[in-house]
Amino acid sequence: MNRKSQTQQMTLQGGRVAEMDLRPRFILALFLATVSSTVGCGKTNAAPAVPSPEVEVAKVVQGDVPIVSEWVATLDGYVNAQIQAQVAGYVVAQKYKEGSLVRKGQILFQIDPRPFQALLDQANAELAQAQAQLGKTEMDVARDTPLARERAIAQSQLDNDIQANRAAKAAVKAAEAQVEQARLNLDFTAVKSLVDGIAGIAQVQIGNLVNPTTVLTSVSQINPIKAYFSISEQQYLHFAERINAQTQKQIPSGGPPFDLILADGSTYPHQGTGLLTNRQVDTTTGSIQLVCSFPNPHNILRPGEFGRLRAAAEVRRGALLVPQKAVSELQGAYQLAVVGSDSKVSIRPVSVGERAGEAWIIESGVKPGELVIVEGLQKVQGGSTVKIRRTESAKGE
Repeated sequence: MNRKSQTQQMTLQGGRVAEMDLRPRFILALFLATVSSTVGCGKTNAAPAVPSPEVEVAKVVQGDVPIVSEWVATLDGYVNAQIQAQVAGYVVAQKYKEGSLVRKGQILFQIDPRPFQALLDQANAELAQAQAQLGKTEMDVARDTPLARERAIAQSQLDNDIQANRAAKAAVKAAEAQVEQARLNLDFTAVKSLVDGIAGIAQVQIGNLVNPTTVLTSVSQINPIKAYFSISEQQYLHFAERINAQTQKQIPSGGPPFDLILADGSTYPHQGTGLLTNRQVDTTTGSIQLVCSFPNPHNILRPGEFGRLRAAAEVRRGALLVPQKAVSELQGAYQLAVVGSDSKVSIRPVSVGERAGEAWIIESGVKPGELVIVEGLQKVQGGSTVKIRRTESAKGE
């Protein structure tokens, strides 16, 4: 190898040595720069701490709560009388105003009385004949009695006189009955109301031929008025003892008052009372019918109206209450978000009962005085810390 080649090789090897000496220094400088940059970024770009969400809570309260139930009701007259003719004849007059209040004994329709007046006159004539025959037989007995005693006439003749007298007395009584029947039929031509109430629209017109099967109109006593509603067999069994104790009284009392919600959403100003329970359970629906009555002094309520009955059927003693909006449902399970003394949230499964106004009865899962979240449920989860903004109270009816 010549000297020139040796020189070039030594120069190349020297360059490689120098390059190997600089590489550790460069890596160290790069590492220190990276660490410095990381530390610097950690100081200037650290994420701020997330504040605790604000929530509204309510205390779990304990108390006696009336359980209010509602039922659909149908109104009907306290007494509904179908007015029918008791004799056949032509209607010659209508004596009442349709839809008006009528009194017991007031004439509603007049049937042609002339045929019945003629029958009464005939019956009176037959009665007079029977009475005349009775008088003759009485005279025969009075005349023949002493003669038979003196054997002036046969005893059989007196016996015949006595029998004729008895037959004449019976004939008089029969004639009197015919007269009474004819008088009743004549009275029945004036068709009267048997109750005080509101008379309906006439079902016949003047000139119609009517008979005892013809309904002329209806009269309903509506003060008081009845409200019919049904409860399930299970509900009846729950309240059976109270219902039977109440209905066995001559004048039912002691039951809960009923409020009537009318079709327009208004509440009827007078409260009703329980009246009676039907004798049997309907086998097709599994329900039993109950009846209550409402005073109706201004005739506002009418038969056929629908409404909703509302009553506090029972009182739950010592019930635990929370606002309904505090209860959340997930796949048929209910839960509450409870805030502890350390402001941490625990999600608890609970068992719920009936609703009472704006509150919900909790059967198990919480204790009186504990705080449950009513606003801000979507912001929290189990174990998170919260800030209480306001405390509410559960409200039951």
